[in-house]
Amino acid sequence: MKYISVKEWSQSHGVSERTARNYCAQGKIEGAYLVGKTWNIPSDAELPERKRSHKTSPLLSVLRAQKNSKLKGSIYHRIQIDLTYNSNHIEGSRLTHDQTRYIFETNTIGVIDNAVNVDDIIETTNHFRAIDYIIDETDAKLTEAYIKHLHLILKSGTSDQRKDWFNVGEYKRFPNEVGGNDTTEPENVHKEIKALLKEYNAKKRPALEDIIDFHQRFEAIHPFQDGNGRVGRLIMFRECLRNAYVPFIITDELKMFYYNGLRNWSKIKGYLMDTCLTAQDNFKCLLDRFR
Repeated sequence: MKYISVKEWSQSHGVSERTARNYCAQGKIEGAYLVGKTWNIPSDAELPERKRSHKTSPLLSVLRAQKNSKLKGSIYHRIQIDLTYNSNHIEGSRLTHDQTRYIFETNTIGVIDNAVNVDDIIETTNHFRAIDYIIDETDAKLTEAYIKHLHLILKSGTSDQRKDWFNVGEYKRFPNEVGGNDTTEPENVHKEIKALLKEYNAKKRPALEDIIDFHQRFEAIHPFQDGNGRVGRLIMFRECLRNAYVPFIITDELKMFYYNGLRNWSKIKGYLMDTCLTAQDNFKCLLDRFR
């Protein structure tokens, strides 16, 4: 039998080397064996299927209970601050983590000797509401109406809403780009989002890779004039909760890896998968602290 390296096997199956090594360590690749620190994999070894959970997410139940009880210092409290700060910061918000925390905890903003963009404050409070929405409304399948409502929550009351052409809560009216790359033309957004949702919702229980694949394709379509990244990451967090996967937060430290992964998804999925798995590992540590 011919054996190949982790690198060769991962490239032939479109996964990252980290994912391949994890499969080997977990015994998911039949015939793989370790020599020193190097895995040898049968050249004809198939890609294992990920087990899909059919359980209700225990985290979702906890978040709903803590949201309703307004429990301070809880995992719900921490997610509101960390997810809001990091997702907004990736998109250019200048509010600090402490300022984000202060807004959530006191509903006021403390600023000393610094000018603060009002939209940053509004979008922060809106993001808190959007997180509450995905916690409360997680049972049903994803729809266009749901996605548009998330955008409406996020952008309501901002200066963008005062622009007639911006179309808050609706798809874009003008072409835009992301990372220097063209996105879907406005007249084709509805058709492409509808097709993406039909394909995704046809999966009885999406795997984690399916959720990340949906996110990448959603960002490539870029259906809104602005706010696509934040809406997309909220959807990704929501779908992890809905399908009983550990959710994750793309932190500012992972931003460049995340962008690189989005750009290279069609060539090799491992870049974005590795970034999301790293973020998931970080979130697991947070969950361990909160037990």
